[in-house]
Amino acid sequence: MMMADEQAGGGQSDNAKKQSGTSADPDASPSAGKAQEEARLTVPGMGSDHCAGLVRKSIERVGGVGEISTNISSHRVRVRFDGNETDADEIKAAVERGGYKVTHIAGETDDAEGDEAREEQYVERARRLFVIAAIPTAVIMVLMMVHMFWIEMPRLWYLAIIAVLAFPVVFITGRDTHVSAWRSLKNRTANMDVLISMGSLPPYLIGIVGFFTPMTSFIEMAATIMTFHLIGRYLENRSKGRASQAIKRLLTLGAKTAVVERDGDEVEVSVDELQPGDVMIVKPGQKIPTDGEIVEGTSHVDESIATGESVPVEKGKGDTVFGATINSEGLLKVKATRVGRDTFLSQVIKLVEEAQGSKVPIQAFADRVTSYFVPAVLLIALASFTAWLFFAESLRPILHWGAAFLPWVNPELPAILLALLAAIAVLVIACPCALGLATPTALMVGSGIGAERGVLLRSGEAIQTMKDIRTIVLDKTGTITKGEPKLTDVYATDGFDEGEVLAMAASVEAGSEHPIARAVVDAAKERDVEVPKVEQFKSITARGVQGRVDGRTVRVGTARLADENYISYEHVAAKLRELEEQGKTAFLVLVDESAAGVIAVADTVKDDSKDAIARLKKMGLHPIMITGDNERTAKAIAEQVGIPAEDVRAGVLPEGKVEAVRELQSQSGETVAMVGDGINDAPALKQANVGIAIGAGADVAIEAADITLVTGELSKVVEAIELSRETFRKIVQNLFWAWFYNIVAIPIAAIGLLHPMIGVIAMTASSLSVIGNSILLRRRVSASRSGSA
Repeated sequence: MMMADEQAGGGQSDNAKKQSGTSADPDASPSAGKAQEEARLTVPGMGSDHCAGLVRKSIERVGGVGEISTNISSHRVRVRFDGNETDADEIKAAVERGGYKVTHIAGETDDAEGDEAREEQYVERARRLFVIAAIPTAVIMVLMMVHMFWIEMPRLWYLAIIAVLAFPVVFITGRDTHVSAWRSLKNRTANMDVLISMGSLPPYLIGIVGFFTPMTSFIEMAATIMTFHLIGRYLENRSKGRASQAIKRLLTLGAKTAVVERDGDEVEVSVDELQPGDVMIVKPGQKIPTDGEIVEGTSHVDESIATGESVPVEKGKGDTVFGATINSEGLLKVKATRVGRDTFLSQVIKLVEEAQGSKVPIQAFADRVTSYFVPAVLLIALASFTAWLFFAESLRPILHWGAAFLPWVNPELPAILLALLAAIAVLVIACPCALGLATPTALMVGSGIGAERGVLLRSGEAIQTMKDIRTIVLDKTGTITKGEPKLTDVYATDGFDEGEVLAMAASVEAGSEHPIARAVVDAAKERDVEVPKVEQFKSITARGVQGRVDGRTVRVGTARLADENYISYEHVAAKLRELEEQGKTAFLVLVDESAAGVIAVADTVKDDSKDAIARLKKMGLHPIMITGDNERTAKAIAEQVGIPAEDVRAGVLPEGKVEAVRELQSQSGETVAMVGDGINDAPALKQANVGIAIGAGADVAIEAADITLVTGELSKVVEAIELSRETFRKIVQNLFWAWFYNIVAIPIAAIGLLHPMIGVIAMTASSLSVIGNSILLRRRVSASRSGSA
């Protein structure tokens, strides 16, 4: 519902690209090489897709305009335009000619906190207007009841009192509505304010005629319609504020100041003044001011705002930390790596806004219909007025039937009054905004829930597509597995023990920078194995490493290394083969002229991968694993997590992953989702119908994905799918009820069975019910999550 100048919440966006009318040849004019300018307008009244469409249509009439992006969640309109043909002021004027007030214009720089303050001011103004209107309207209602049921007042005195009381309601508190309606009509873009204005002004003006000739007063109706409109606008703004509170919470999470080291001193500065390379001092209990790397200290960091997980994570020197996370214990020194708009929190806010500003394909049809909605309602109101005026006697049986159970229906009224009541009822009960709110409010709540849990839904289209997903392709490394090698086995032959074998292997491997070598050294440290110093270290390409440890020659490497040095390893060959068949990378540990043992390293499966894949199957999805690793390793990992060997694609290069996804899509037209974390996964994520980037991995992968998961747990993929499906279900429910309301309510009003005062209450309720149903998504998702836990 609500007028054009009204909505302070919402969450849908439209992207329209329009050719500016300039020459397509970039060299056609001297200014062609000039970069396009961007303006960001704040339009508080743009509270639904219906409003956004009218705003967009007004801007498209300005020459030189390129891309237009509207986001009713933030009430922002971003416009790219040719600065040689137009400017931000002309675009603002076009929006205001369309009936929508522009409260702020900015360039490309975001001012989220300023936007938040302006929205709060708008909501407070809506509250003030409804209070100012409600007081005289309440007095009018009391006087009307007294006049009708207890003491009949002199007609002219009664009329004069209610006319005076209703004047500020209709003309002062309703001024924005009437101005917006007039501008809209002049701009040929009829908005919701036109319906409200035509439903309140004529009754008041007709009521004034009562001073000159005896007739029924309509002034009470005019005041009531405007007051309920203002009450509904305020309640709707508050409700949508609840629906969009995710970004509000995110905006308050960041630290305001930071303590940094400057010339040996500790100085407190604003977070805005931080530069990459600054060393920040973070005490226990404090928020980490911005993204960085720990250079000194150890602690547990509460990363729940980023991951949704409540258990603090152990952090030490060299570890990455996010801004706005909380240092639970211990003093940390953190070198700032990303500041301002580049931080993790800023990127999350950007992704959430993208989601709230994205389009869901199912909404497209609703948008096309609502663009004709107000003109259609005006025609229906005119037709209803004409029918009752000229054919009242033929239609009265309907009123006699309705009067039996509807107390406000009076079949004895003259034709002119019946015509007026029917026409006004049609005008005030129609609610295009309920249709326009159906998608954005569900997207607002869904994306907000996701942001709190580390599941960032970036695309409305992906939310709708997710319901059709039947196949989900999982990259192995970093998605199913941890993506880092770990020592899994130490086997010692007679004459050696496991600790001794590990110590000698770690001693030699300490001279290498290879990830596998680091895994062996780290394992020795974790097991408190004393590692002797290596001498005469040598790396042997494609074979292994060797060195002198405590006067003995130690070699760690492949069977080829043993063969070339004529060292027998037959007594451990079976163990070597067994470990390799398990998909592990196994090495011989050779001491002098004998094989002392075998060590094995593997990329281990994440703790939740097996359970997550089982849940994906239970949801009716077909998981397929894809990897660039060899087939033996891939099948060993697949067996651990419950993926059949026939669903494994091994030895696949990046371009092969794209081809594999394309092949799956071509099989019976399947809809495919792809989950990956690396740069090499980005092309496949783009090719998939829905791309899911896991573990906040490579920036390229995140940019290519429709859904981004902050943490690396595969169970978050399950959460993302569940959240997408529940969000889409809410969108469908909202659209159904909004259409059902309008399809049923408008004909009832047209045949005279609905009083205008009842109609304006129903209009308010329809929008609030759509918003309320969207907010219930939070409860539904929470129940689903606890049920699957």
